[in-house]
Amino acid sequence: MTKQLGVVMDPIENIKPSKDTSLALLLEAKRRGFVIHYFEIQDLFLKGGQVFANTHVLDVFDDEQKWFTKEKSQTIKLSELDLILIRNEPPFDENFLYLTHLLDLVEKQGVRIINKPQAIRDVNEKIFTAWFPECCPPTLVGSQKSLFHDFLQEHKDIILKPLNGMGGQGVFRVKLDDANFGAILETLTNNEQTAIMAQRYIHEIKQGDKRISMIDGKPIPYALARIPADGETRANLAKGGKGVAQALTENDKKICERVGETLKQKGLYFVGLDVIGDYLTEINVTSPTCTREIETQTAFKVIETFFDNL
Repeated sequence: MTKQLGVVMDPIENIKPSKDTSLALLLEAKRRGFVIHYFEIQDLFLKGGQVFANTHVLDVFDDEQKWFTKEKSQTIKLSELDLILIRNEPPFDENFLYLTHLLDLVEKQGVRIINKPQAIRDVNEKIFTAWFPECCPPTLVGSQKSLFHDFLQEHKDIILKPLNGMGGQGVFRVKLDDANFGAILETLTNNEQTAIMAQRYIHEIKQGDKRISMIDGKPIPYALARIPADGETRANLAKGGKGVAQALTENDKKICERVGETLKQKGLYFVGLDVIGDYLTEINVTSPTCTREIETQTAFKVIETFFDNL
């Protein structure tokens, strides 16, 4: 019997095929005989206790010029699928929230969904690090400017970032003598109406912000160290960082061991940990990336491991 896979993601037309983990997952699904049903968040609807989607059967290719074709749209009942991958990028907004509510129902009807909708809903990629405080740098979450002024006075050199961002957007490094600190706080907190995160600056960022892929609670043996471009604080590949595959250190493995069982218990099957120096800084649960770079630079097959462990 043919296996049916659904993937909900941002427009496939806009991806960078050579770097995109979602495409890599779909290429491997095709190799394993899945029929791929592609849809976006706005394509879902609920009727009569059933969740439906207007989908396209997708064919995918490992080709920079032509990486997909779509058949004519059809409406399907999502409970008829065998597996659904959630691959939407942050921010986790109202539409993303409603997606998880709808897919909760589909999961209850017997469909495997990665990652578990409730877990995606429950876990903020920044705040979730607080579950593992012994692994993290000094951290503050809040909206009151006075708290951040005190935090800066204590640590002298800090990073500020929004709680729902991705790709380095809205991330600032601030030192004691920064005349723009007040303006940065006003902007990020929306004049103390929105919570943000501060972390002590970790100087080892110069050696890379490591992305460690966790599959079913276990790390793959390589991290992708994203090394900042000259003159740039942010190491994100989207901001010009260079990705270098590196074997996990003993400290990396300890962090993974500390976090892994909780991820598994929550149904977070595919997760990206961000580690700078000895510290866990973020836990990416919505749309982990960086697998294609690791596969290009090493012999390890990340995506095959993803499917083998299902």
